[in-house]
Amino acid sequence: MPAIIKQFFFKSHEMTLSDPRFLSLNQWLNRYFSCDVKPVLISGDASFRRYFRVLVEGSHFIVADSPPQLVPISPFIALADAYTRAGLTVPEVIAYDTEQGFMLLSDLGDVQLLSVLNQKNVADYYRSALALLPKVATVVESVDPQTKQVLPLPTYDDAFVRRELHIFVEWLLGTHLNLTLTADDNALIDSSFDTLVDNALEQPRVGMHRDYHSRNLMLKEDALCVIDFQDAVIGPVTYDAVSLLRDCYIRWPQNMVNELMTEHYQQCLERNLISQGTRLEQFQRWFDLMGLQRHIKAAGIFARLNYRDNKPAYMKDIPLTLSYIVDIAKAYPELSAFALWMESKVVPAFNSAVVNQSTSAGVQS
Repeated sequence: MPAIIKQFFFKSHEMTLSDPRFLSLNQWLNRYFSCDVKPVLISGDASFRRYFRVLVEGSHFIVADSPPQLVPISPFIALADAYTRAGLTVPEVIAYDTEQGFMLLSDLGDVQLLSVLNQKNVADYYRSALALLPKVATVVESVDPQTKQVLPLPTYDDAFVRRELHIFVEWLLGTHLNLTLTADDNALIDSSFDTLVDNALEQPRVGMHRDYHSRNLMLKEDALCVIDFQDAVIGPVTYDAVSLLRDCYIRWPQNMVNELMTEHYQQCLERNLISQGTRLEQFQRWFDLMGLQRHIKAAGIFARLNYRDNKPAYMKDIPLTLSYIVDIAKAYPELSAFALWMESKVVPAFNSAVVNQSTSAGVQS
């Protein structure tokens, strides 16, 4: 782990008055409000940011602490403005300090969409979330808050997709499972990843949130608000929809997912996000394989969060991503060998690792 990352984690977990970033954050807030403000930690996320809530004269605000060497805040500020102009409800950036990595934001509350979903309401909430995607699709550039330069969003290209897929090989197969891959294993992985890359690149390209799911949608007065959009790119039209409908944190009945996917297909036709000649079968394949790519990436990222970033909670979400990978890959002949390999080699190895860790924990206790 790089020294700067180690330093941040040690200090972020201390949360004492000896934490230099916490002291600097307090000083910045006290200057802004001209009074003694006491930030209360509410969460970290799957990066190096952490969030606090402050109460000032009866009003609530959110404060973001984002170490600039690790996660610069300029992209968040720029995209918050771009998303607002597109008609989306996002946190308002009230004040910021790009050099220190501090932001004062409006408070959208604590109600994640995931926390209220059930079998009866999920379809309606997801329809509302899918209805926001045409607005997300229009955001293909942002304005740098300091230079005022108009910048196109990064492109989700061949190298980008392969880099994400490799996280799975490096962190789940390698670091976590310590699998020894044969030449045949590597050839199978490479050919399967080629299929997924081709699928991503052949789709129409739109503005893409890149992490659009039920934990990144907030409910405020029953309206959906969008957060965690700072990694937006220009990429495949199905990416955000499959991120939502095949959520890495919860799985819904396949018939409901298919119904909503079909409705979204019609929405994309109506909004000219795909050509009028695009058949539903083609869109379904784009959607399925895009989800497969995302779940492979997510499984790797969850392992990386554990080993590199000292965030073990995400390990419990890996089994769901693996089940998605096997089930979807089985449905496509060109990926059936990959599905079998995952089912016969990777899933058993993961399950064995869980058993071994549980046994070791029991012995130690």
